Amino acid sequence: MRRLDIVIASAECAPVAKAGGLGDFVQGLARELIRQGHRVEVVLPRYDCLRLESMDRLEKAPLELRLPYFATTLPCDLYQGRLDGIPCWFIDPRSPQDFFRRGVIYGEPDDPERFTCFAVAVLEFLAHTGRRPDVIHCHDWHTGLVPVLLDQVYRTQARGLERTRVCYTLHNLGYQGRVGEQVLRQVGLDAGRLLTPERLGDPADTRLVNLLKGGIVHSHYITTVSPSYAREILTTEQGLGLQATLGALADRFAGILNGIDVTVWNPLTDPRIPQPFGPDSLPAKARSKQALRQRLGLAQNSKPLLAVISRLDAQKGVELIRHALLHTLARGGQAVLLGSAQDPLLDRYFRILQRETATSPDCRLELGYDEDLAHLLYAAADLLVVPSLYEPCGLTQMIAMRYGTVPVVRRVGGLAGTGFDAHPSERALAGRNGVLFDAPTPEALAGALDRALGLWFEHPAYFRQLRLNGMAADHSWARPAQRYATIYEAIRVKAETEHALT
Repeated sequence: MRRLDIVIASAECAPVAKAGGLGDFVQGLARELIRQGHRVEVVLPRYDCLRLESMDRLEKAPLELRLPYFATTLPCDLYQGRLDGIPCWFIDPRSPQDFFRRGVIYGEPDDPERFTCFAVAVLEFLAHTGRRPDVIHCHDWHTGLVPVLLDQVYRTQARGLERTRVCYTLHNLGYQGRVGEQVLRQVGLDAGRLLTPERLGDPADTRLVNLLKGGIVHSHYITTVSPSYAREILTTEQGLGLQATLGALADRFAGILNGIDVTVWNPLTDPRIPQPFGPDSLPAKARSKQALRQRLGLAQNSKPLLAVISRLDAQKGVELIRHALLHTLARGGQAVLLGSAQDPLLDRYFRILQRETATSPDCRLELGYDEDLAHLLYAAADLLVVPSLYEPCGLTQMIAMRYGTVPVVRRVGGLAGTGFDAHPSERALAGRNGVLFDAPTPEALAGALDRALGLWFEHPAYFRQLRLNGMAADHSWARPAQRYATIYEAIRVKAETEHALT
C-alpha cells in the first residue's frame, strides 16, 4: 500500500482535548497510522481549556484564514504543535460569540453553530494552505458538515480538493446534531436543496437539519466502532431513526472494533501504578489494590474490589451502576466509582449516593475524572462493571482486561464483541474473559455479579485464568488501523479512477 495523506478532523484528541472515548480513538488511530508509515495531521478547535501540558510545543502559525459566516467573514487564527509525535492544528475563529472560549468542549446551547464554524474552517484551512489529502477522516455530528461542504462547495478545481474523499465514523448515534436550518445559512449552504428527506432532513422532523445524517449521506465510506454496533444500528431501534439511511448505503458501511493505546495502558510499564505486573507476575497486582485502598481510605481486607469507570449519563445505565455498587457491598465486596455527570440531575443523584456511602469502609465514589486514579483503579480492581443500555464500542472493558481486571458487561454493541462469558458453553477456555448478561435490569445484573463474585470467592484458579485470558487478547490499534488504511486506499483509488474519466 502506498503512503497515504490523511487529515483527521475531530472535536477531540486525547489528552489535549478529551471529553470521552472519541479523544482516545483519534489519538490511538493517528499514532498507529503514523507508525505504519502514513502522513497524518489532526485538526481540532482551539478550545481555551486545552490541556497544553501534553503538547510537545504549540505556536501560532503565521497565517490567518477568513471564514464565510452569514453575510460577512470571520478572521481565524491557526496554531500548530505536536502531540506525542502527532502533528496537530488548532483552529481559533475570532467570532463575536467566542465559540471555543467557553471553558468546555461540549454542552453549550449553540454547539451546532460552534461546530458548523469549525467544519468550514477545516476546509478553508486545507484549501488555503494547499493541502490535498487523500482522505479526510471525520467523526460524529460535530464534523457532519465537512463532507457536505466538500461536496457542495470545495470539491472544485479552484479549491483544489476535487480528489479528496471522506471517511466518516459514527461513535454514538445518541447524539445527532438536530438543529434549525440557520446552520446551513451560516456557511452559505442552500437549505432549500439540502433540507430534504434524502439529504439532511431529520427522519423524525424534516424541518430540522440532522448534521450526523448529512455526514453519512455525503461521505464516501461510513464506519462505526464495532461490528456488533453496526448490526444493531442497521436492524434495531438502536439506529435511532437512521436505519433506512444506513441501509441504503450498506455497501459502503462497516463496523471496525476500536483499539486502545497499549503504550499508555500497559501494566508492565505504567508509571502511574506502584509496581509493574504482567501475566507472569500477576501477584504484583495486589500492590495496586493496597495503594488504592490507602489513597481512598478503604479498609485493607481480603474482599474483592469492583470498579466503575464511566461517564455518568443515561446511556451508561445509571440505575444499574448504583445497583452494582450496592449489590457488591451486600455480597461482601468493595466498590469504587470514578466518573462525572454533565447533567445536573445526574450529578445530584450520584452526590446523594456518595453521601449515603461515605461512612462505609468498603465504598468510595470519586466524582470527577483523575487520570492517575483511573490507572490505579484499573490496576487494583478485580472486576469492572459496564451495564450500558447501549454501547457502540466501549474502551473501559478492554483497558480493564489489559490490567487483569475481569469485566462484567451487558451483551450489547462493542461489549458483546470483546467480552466472552466464563460459562463453559460459550467457547473454549482460552477465549473466556468475563461475565455477560442480557437484560438491562437489576435482576440480570445481580445474577452476573453473583456469578463473577462466586468465581472470585469459590474458584480462584478459574478466576485467575479469566484474568490471564483478558491480558492475552490483542486490543491494540494495529489491526483496526490497517483496516482503516485499506478503506482510505479503496476510496482514494476510486477517486483517481473517477478523475481520469472526467
